Amino acid sequence: MKIGFIGLGNVGAKLANSLLRNKFDLTVLDIDNKILDQFKKNGAKIAINPEDLTRNVDLIITSLPSPKISAEIMEGKNGILKGLSKDKIWLEMSTTDEKEIKRLGNLVLKKGAIPLDGPVSGGCHRAATGNIAIFVGGDRDAFEKILPALIIMGRKILHTGKLGSASILKVITNYLASVHLAALGEAWTVAKKSNLDLKKTYQGIAVSSGNSFVHETESQVILNGSYNINFTMDLVVKDTSLFDDLSKKLNSNLELSPIISNIFRDGEKKYGKRAWSSMIVKRMEDINNISFRTEGFPAELTDNEPEEKGFEI
Repeated sequence: MKIGFIGLGNVGAKLANSLLRNKFDLTVLDIDNKILDQFKKNGAKIAINPEDLTRNVDLIITSLPSPKISAEIMEGKNGILKGLSKDKIWLEMSTTDEKEIKRLGNLVLKKGAIPLDGPVSGGCHRAATGNIAIFVGGDRDAFEKILPALIIMGRKILHTGKLGSASILKVITNYLASVHLAALGEAWTVAKKSNLDLKKTYQGIAVSSGNSFVHETESQVILNGSYNINFTMDLVVKDTSLFDDLSKKLNSNLELSPIISNIFRDGEKKYGKRAWSSMIVKRMEDINNISFRTEGFPAELTDNEPEEKGFEI
């Protein structure tokens, strides 16, 4: 199977590297020439444009920052749609909304090709080792056809149902992670103001009913002070907005969602679009004139689990 990968950002580069490391025939494309040079040195082919890449591979993967950019890569001059032909598979691994993935999916189907949405969840550190989770929506036969590539990029693979279902699930999980992160800011504030040992507090939360994946990972870089989670504030604003928009579309009367969206918009305004998303807790530090720093925590997360082939759950 020949694979083309477009979008070598914080997550995309790690997913693509897993394919390359495991000897897949890989062609890549990105706007950053330095990243392309590195991939070329490691044995990847470099495409001229999305159309060129698409014509020469069986599976086209996109991992891009926003639905708008995905649409440009698909529909623009020399875009993916220009190069698609019968039975090629497009896997959208970007976080997008159901309506947009279905819109683009219909255009793919008109070319005789097959659309799948395949967002990931679990953090950049797990993407680096191929241990991230992957949700995939769309045609079951196409899913099974690309499963050999999926189990290299991820550890736990879930076929969620029809096209668009994976994107909905991804938006839900990202929303929950954002809620947990905002709540951690308040939890650490109360812990600090109560003069608790923050290292012991971390350990206590980790073994309690209040634990979460977000605490186990992001609290570490928060307590270190680097906040470096390899995920930026603008991406959380995008994700929480996607969830909030979806809830409105479904006429769901939610209470927390608008609050969380506003919290992260405020964080983006205060610290910048490209600030690490875990800096949202700094709002609490600044408001309360406190610091969550303590010793013994890393500046950046690493995945200590061994790299293993994934499996369908």
